[in-house]
Amino acid sequence: MARATVGSEAATETLRVRQVQTADLDQVIAIDARVTGVEKTDYWYEVFHRYGTRGGRQRFFFVAELDGAVEGFVVGEVRDWEFGEPPCGWVFGVAVRPEARLAGIGSRLLEALHSAFRAAGVTKARTLVARDNHLVLSFFRSQGMMAAPFIALESDID
Repeated sequence: MARATVGSEAATETLRVRQVQTADLDQVIAIDARVTGVEKTDYWYEVFHRYGTRGGRQRFFFVAELDGAVEGFVVGEVRDWEFGEPPCGWVFGVAVRPEARLAGIGSRLLEALHSAFRAAGVTKARTLVARDNHLVLSFFRSQGMMAAPFIALESDID
């Protein structure tokens, strides 16, 4: 496994990407709150219930662990025949602790998710990104993702 550099110090332990565990949730919630500015405790417990405990062959929730601390996470699932398309993997969330960015942790998390997608028999991965979220958009583009053949539409619900 590759070693990661976190901040300016070389890591002494090997970065490990693994299935999320209940004990990881506080760290996942803290990373997400720091990145998004909103603490969503109930949301993350629901995500854990849906993707961490009942994942199986189509739902995945991984964390990147270094020196016993969660440095980042990724969540995704295989969706079958969405919008008339054959099954593909969807990335629903990815985040890395800000001090740990640029150490390849996000790439390792996405690689693990892509491996899970391949094992589930899919050959494409998709995600949605807000146009003004330049950081996340740049990350996904650096991973080889580009515009998909879909247009997202929305409406206000009164």
